[in-house]
Amino acid sequence: MNYPEAEPRGILSIKLWDFNQMKKNTSAIILFSLFLLTSSSLFAQEKPKLILQITVDQLRGDMPTKFMKNMGEGGFRYLQKKGIWYTNANYGHSNTETVVGHTTLATGADPAVHGMISNVWFDREAKKLVYNIEDSRYHILSANADIDKDTELDASQKLASTDGRSPANIMVTTFSDELALTTHNEAKIFGVSVKDRGAVTMAGHAGKAFWFSKATGEFITSSYYYNKYPEWVSEWNKTKIPAEKFGDKSWSLMYDKSKYIYGNDDDEEWEMNITGFGRIFPHPYGSADNKYFNNFLTFSPAGDYLTLDFAKALIAAEDIGKDNVTDYLSISFSSTDYVGHLFGPSSLEAEDNMLRLDRTLADLFEYIDEHVGLENTLIVLSADHGGPEAPGFLKTFGIESGYVSVNKWDKNPSIMVLKKKFDIGQELIHNFFPPYLYLNHEVIKENGLDLAEVQEAVARELMTIKGVALAVSSTDLLENKIPDTYLSGKALRNFNIARSGDILILLQPQYFYNDFDGEIVAANHGSPWMYDSYVPVVFAGWKFSGRRISRKIEPKDIALTLSNLMGTKPPSGADGEVLLEVSEQAK
Repeated sequence: MNYPEAEPRGILSIKLWDFNQMKKNTSAIILFSLFLLTSSSLFAQEKPKLILQITVDQLRGDMPTKFMKNMGEGGFRYLQKKGIWYTNANYGHSNTETVVGHTTLATGADPAVHGMISNVWFDREAKKLVYNIEDSRYHILSANADIDKDTELDASQKLASTDGRSPANIMVTTFSDELALTTHNEAKIFGVSVKDRGAVTMAGHAGKAFWFSKATGEFITSSYYYNKYPEWVSEWNKTKIPAEKFGDKSWSLMYDKSKYIYGNDDDEEWEMNITGFGRIFPHPYGSADNKYFNNFLTFSPAGDYLTLDFAKALIAAEDIGKDNVTDYLSISFSSTDYVGHLFGPSSLEAEDNMLRLDRTLADLFEYIDEHVGLENTLIVLSADHGGPEAPGFLKTFGIESGYVSVNKWDKNPSIMVLKKKFDIGQELIHNFFPPYLYLNHEVIKENGLDLAEVQEAVARELMTIKGVALAVSSTDLLENKIPDTYLSGKALRNFNIARSGDILILLQPQYFYNDFDGEIVAANHGSPWMYDSYVPVVFAGWKFSGRRISRKIEPKDIALTLSNLMGTKPPSGADGEVLLEVSEQAK
């Protein structure tokens, strides 16, 4: 057989017609084998040993740079100098809540697709409320470790009907799931957070999750993940680190008040004054046997410290990042969210918390560098949502702002007119869980009314209430009978036919739900507006170098970008874009 004279364009400059002769040469065989082994080794090194995904709850996009003047080295400054920092990242859905944002980060999908449309929804088929990750099939491994419903500052979690937890309600796969599938479950995958929904969502269906119990001061998990705790977890819980580290101590300022932007604003009337914790520094934790002790820890930077300490124990015990299979660790820091709710993001508490979070990140990166190597670790940091300013704070600048209370909406004059029109004597509104209002379908059916007609009528009346920007029926969303606007686009991306309520309600800018189920806070996120959707997105470590990118992206792009870098298939519902600046530097 005659071959063309041109040499092939493969990685070896070996003529194909000489290959048989080469096989006869033992030395050539050895050299060829060594080359293949070396090539394989080089290919394996193209992947990081660890993907460290950090989510800071309620970290609005401007907050790291706003407070950076008092920050040290190694934390946010490291990310700024050594990372690809996207400065124009915004979520595209309307309900900016914790579980919604975390699941969007994990799946690369909108809530309309991944199904976690709210922290709580009403399951009409089961006729019960559903707390996003509750699952009665998988109980918590520790006795009496469910949340203390009397002291938990989390109205949505109080509504859970069971202590069981699992990721089963997430309708699509996460990036971490796809990593597990690609590596045939050899990748070690973990999620850690103070909040259960912050850990479970990021660990996905295939990983393992741990979260903090405010009832017991332990990090816990459910039988979905383990039959019993690993020994290292039991050991961490036995050490009673929360009591030992913070018992009879206080959250005090890092610096003199003169160094802070808000140093003269320590006691504002709009801040939440929790008995025993107060609204001025120092904030006492009290003794470890105090009923509120563990809650107070999470309302302060102590919650992030505990999360970091547990994550360090996990990294060491599970040998994270020690082999040639890329591992995945998600750490969700929650203190920024609690502090934002209690005091607002422009407060002395929020400022000091950010400075302490910076030190927590620096500590984490130093630990990772010692145990895995930052050059072997792909770090990605973002947030599940941003956060608004407290209405009281905005009013000092002449900006109109206010609260909207929903507890008496069924008695609102406009709704009473509707009830008279439809001849309904009972409650027309079944319940409201932001941003969805659920109508009483049984009453509507008993009165022989058309559901779509009632939905439309109620939506029109709700639009007359001060503070409401948009009220749209699920029928109109399902049939896409809405104008193509900023709000309607975000509403559609949040709408899931199986879980969304009868009417989606979005408030005007600077108006907030409050006084809901007894929860009255200084600031409350959850809107479609920029202050709630704006978050940082940063890729650092591994092969990345400092770069600032201002083009518009979405946080859901992270999951697809990670899939592209790792060579996994995209999560099943992902529809973001690969971030080209990241993929180019990773070559």
